[in-house]
Amino acid sequence: MVLIKEYVEEYQVGQLFSVAEASKNETGGGEGIQVLKNEPYEKDEERGQYTHKVYHLASKVPKYLQMLAPGGSLVFHEEAWNAYPYCRTIVTVHKLDEATWKTVDVVPIDIADNSAVDSSGPISTQPEAWLQGLGRTASIDEFRRSVYEIHNTGRSRASWDYKTDEDPTMFQSVKTARGPLGPDWQNELVTKTDCPKMCAYKLVTVQFKWWGMQTKMENFIHKQETRIFTNFHRQLFCWIDKWVELTMADIRQMEAETQKELEELRNKGDIRGTSAAAE
Repeated sequence: MVLIKEYVEEYQVGQLFSVAEASKNETGGGEGIQVLKNEPYEKDEERGQYTHKVYHLASKVPKYLQMLAPGGSLVFHEEAWNAYPYCRTIVTVHKLDEATWKTVDVVPIDIADNSAVDSSGPISTQPEAWLQGLGRTASIDEFRRSVYEIHNTGRSRASWDYKTDEDPTMFQSVKTARGPLGPDWQNELVTKTDCPKMCAYKLVTVQFKWWGMQTKMENFIHKQETRIFTNFHRQLFCWIDKWVELTMADIRQMEAETQKELEELRNKGDIRGTSAAAE
């Protein structure tokens, strides 16, 4: 669960803007993100945006995985069906059929609050929709056992992830006057009825069926997902002055430009961005 101090309507623009910006920050030196498709889709009564991205991450995974993985296998394919406020994502490693993980994002329009996942959040109130989105059958109790609340404030991140200009406790928006976030900002949302607030939920399941490595790799992936979500939402908050006045038309144009820019970035310069090679 990510508690975000933004309106639900704003979050769609902010999320897509931040995805594009973060993608550029993660691309260079032959590695990073490649966008193969970004197009509207319709399925039954569902409409949204479909994306197919390729993540080239050979040097960014732990050394032990670099040594064990077959040559050319550390390329991850991500397909996403973003029917905002719901989004389903499937990540696969084509040369490792046993490796796949799925996520379902929910930004519930009717739950613009700071409710806890275990009490009134959508995992508890809409379990069937979540399980259907993951394409599997399981008890909702299975998912309640691993609930993580991501904190956007403080220096809880590793030193190599921390950036002063991406710290919500030090940032104040010029255009919206939001921030900096104090140590008790989450509790303050309960009493401030005029303050924008919402919860974004992400459910992640991982399957990595390598004998002797399954538990280690599945735990590693969950850890990295939490790390990525934390960094991303801190960036989203601190970049608000860059995106708060944009429209969805602006975002689509930006995405088309970013797709071309990523091709150029990936083929020049040095490898950059988030790495887990030391883990």
